[in-house]
Amino acid sequence: MNFAGTDHLLSTTRAVRRRLDLKRPVEREVILECLRLAIQAPTASNMQSWRWLVIDDPGVRAEVAEIYVRGTASRIERRRDHATDPQSRRVYDSALYLTTILDRVPALIVPCAEGRLDGPRALDPAVFYGSIFPAIWSLQLALRSRGLGSVMTTPFLGDQEALYMQALRIPATVTPVALLPVAYTIGDEFKPAKRPPVETITQWNRWTE
Repeated sequence: MNFAGTDHLLSTTRAVRRRLDLKRPVEREVILECLRLAIQAPTASNMQSWRWLVIDDPGVRAEVAEIYVRGTASRIERRRDHATDPQSRRVYDSALYLTTILDRVPALIVPCAEGRLDGPRALDPAVFYGSIFPAIWSLQLALRSRGLGSVMTTPFLGDQEALYMQALRIPATVTPVALLPVAYTIGDEFKPAKRPPVETITQWNRWTE
């Protein structure tokens, strides 16, 4: 196994917003290739409950973008205004930028899970989401390896979820988990993010001795 290539992929798969190429189409076959890899991710209790909705029709994309802006932009602005450090403000500015271009992003992917947490015989959340989140990360890695960028957003909050489900005709027995804008990236010079030394956030055997 090529450790250098794998480590580079893992450490440079960033949340991409500003560097999404809005002019270059994303081929359906490329998305399907990435989804084939995504569903190889580990599953919770062997529950293969993931489902995928890919949106590449401009009209549907515009409808989703309108709901996204209406329900998300003001929330992002409030968080940005309360941010106390420059890095957080940059992240929120980038998130606000996404609201202005979402309708032009070539593809939107909505990872879904069969079932509902608010339904009868609901599973524990850790089990319910235990298959879809590993698959989402595998999807993002596969996209990155092919020169595409993505960012995981979670706009299905409160009353907003019903608006998306109606617009996208998602059955009431399915839970939309995230919305990923997907496009080829402008340039490929992504670097590892600034993170704390792992030694400072790792405990051994017991939390305290």
